[in-house]
Amino acid sequence: MIRHSLAALAMGLALLLTLPAQAQQYEQVGDYQIHYSAVNTSFLPEEVAREHGIQRSQVMALLNVSVMEELEDGSTRPVTASVDGRIGGLDGGDATPLSFRPLRIGDTPSQVAVFRIHEDAPMRFDLRVRYDRNAAPAEVSFIQRFYIDR
Repeated sequence: MIRHSLAALAMGLALLLTLPAQAQQYEQVGDYQIHYSAVNTSFLPEEVAREHGIQRSQVMALLNVSVMEELEDGSTRPVTASVDGRIGGLDGGDATPLSFRPLRIGDTPSQVAVFRIHEDAPMRFDLRVRYDRNAAPAEVSFIQRFYIDR
């Protein structure tokens, strides 16, 4: 039973971490790639959600942000970064702060935030990602629309 739960947890978290790479949703800032992905929490395996205190719901989504540094040999390495941001409508007037928390799988750190979906409405994400404490945070913005599968 424990082995099955650990395997499910590892698979679910691997899914979270690979989603940005698969979708190629990232912004290049110098030698750094800021990857981001937002998915409905109902897609998470129950064991993963329970282990990390994430509510699985059709009306909730999870934003995952991770940073990779491009090295001289062409490879990349994960970088610990802090993220803060807001989510709102296209007009930006009703923006709500996102509450990020760290998540680490092996050597790969990321920041995750859970938020409520506004069905079939474009949602604007404005993020500030600090991957180097000696540099100003990078600003990343994107728009995504979510649908609730009933």
